[in-house]
Amino acid sequence: MQIYNSLTRKKEEFVPVTPGQVSMYVCGITAYDYCHIGHARSAVVFDVLVRYLRYSGLTVTFVRNFTDIDDKIINRANREGVDWKSIAQTYMHAFYEDMDRLGVLRADIEPKATEHIPGMIALCAELIAKGHAYATSDGDVYFRVRSYAPYGQLSGRNIEDLVVGARVEPGEKKEDPLDFALWKGAKPGEPFWESPWGPGRPGWHIECSAMSEEYLSLPFDIHGGGQDLTFPHHENERAQTEAATDKEFVRYWVHNGFVQINAEKMSKSLNNFVTIRDILDNYLPEVLRFFLITKHYRSPLDYSVDSLEEAERALKRIYLAKFAAENHIQQNSKCTSTPLPAELVVEITALEVKWNEAMADDLNTAAALGHVFVLVKIINRILEDKGLRKSAQGCDQLKYALKLFERWGEVLGLFMMESQEFLDQLRHSRIKRRNIDATLIEEKMTQRQKARVAKDFARSDAIRDELLTLGVTIQDLPQGASWDVE
Repeated sequence: MQIYNSLTRKKEEFVPVTPGQVSMYVCGITAYDYCHIGHARSAVVFDVLVRYLRYSGLTVTFVRNFTDIDDKIINRANREGVDWKSIAQTYMHAFYEDMDRLGVLRADIEPKATEHIPGMIALCAELIAKGHAYATSDGDVYFRVRSYAPYGQLSGRNIEDLVVGARVEPGEKKEDPLDFALWKGAKPGEPFWESPWGPGRPGWHIECSAMSEEYLSLPFDIHGGGQDLTFPHHENERAQTEAATDKEFVRYWVHNGFVQINAEKMSKSLNNFVTIRDILDNYLPEVLRFFLITKHYRSPLDYSVDSLEEAERALKRIYLAKFAAENHIQQNSKCTSTPLPAELVVEITALEVKWNEAMADDLNTAAALGHVFVLVKIINRILEDKGLRKSAQGCDQLKYALKLFERWGEVLGLFMMESQEFLDQLRHSRIKRRNIDATLIEEKMTQRQKARVAKDFARSDAIRDELLTLGVTIQDLPQGASWDVE
């Protein structure tokens, strides 16, 4: 497998530190609000990566943390007049609800920052002892950025350029504006833990260094997160960990791209902040998950209603093909175990190779989904060929195609619902979203059927056109007419 390393800025062959085993740490949420679509993208990207590594036969130890103490958590608790622990617990629970709906697997280890305070204090003490950090009279501890020569390497920033934008906040006693907080002395009314420097709480960056080192041997294989974490969070993590341990921290740094809303950066100040729950009020979870992997994980992803609708239509095409193949196999008595035609074996085998090559090429889900649609075309071609669809060979190829849906779906986290259930849920979702009166539609369908029986085809066509203006399409089948929402 080739994977893009943010540190070297190139794709590299992925070679685990320990053969056959992968150690992976991904930064989780700060639990102070509901997760937005940016969180969803990062979670789904790394979920697919874990699934693919396991699919490839590797044993993965996956750690994803929760930041459950932070300025934002404290500020929200103060605004709402509740305990900070209650805020953190509420939004960690909400995270699980959202991720479960999106089919994101739980990490193997999910540490909370507040459960690892002693390790953070020990790390701060080690950095002070080695001259990489210092304590102030206010009980703060800062990392000496200039003491770590490679600082800026991960994010591609020049340390002298960083000086221009650096500033010291009122009350801070930094030696250098570039230095960052490892430990914060307690302010009145804030939660705190005892430390050698007085009561206080950890800085943001020290949390992930302590937690990753607790559960994964250094260096570990993959450190992941959103592109926005590259600087300062991951840059600072790398600096403090390597300065404290004199070891390489991480082999491969992997970052997913930003999500934009209608071509603009998502921001609460721009009032274009979209939560996962906002989206799932109107769309099926699998539609959102499908949308999130339609672009390569490092590329920007532009969210809009139109793009989500397009993803919904594409996913429906896949499920319709899956449904048709399943139905045909169930209804065809000639589906016996016979060899596939040689040319069809070659075609599907080549497609499977291409799918694997796409996923091995820096987790190119966009290309992999392209191969899924080639499979859809193969299924439709078989079903449209009168000779092939009635043959045992045709049935065998359909069965093989369904096996591919199953295998690929386990990696992508898609196509795992019963086809009829998905199509029914999709229909209900569209009815709700477009405020369609299903009872009225059924009445119109009854009127249309009566008109057809009476051979009043003008009336029948008029009803069809009327329903079409509502976004309702009709399909006339031998067993009767059915309707759907487009």
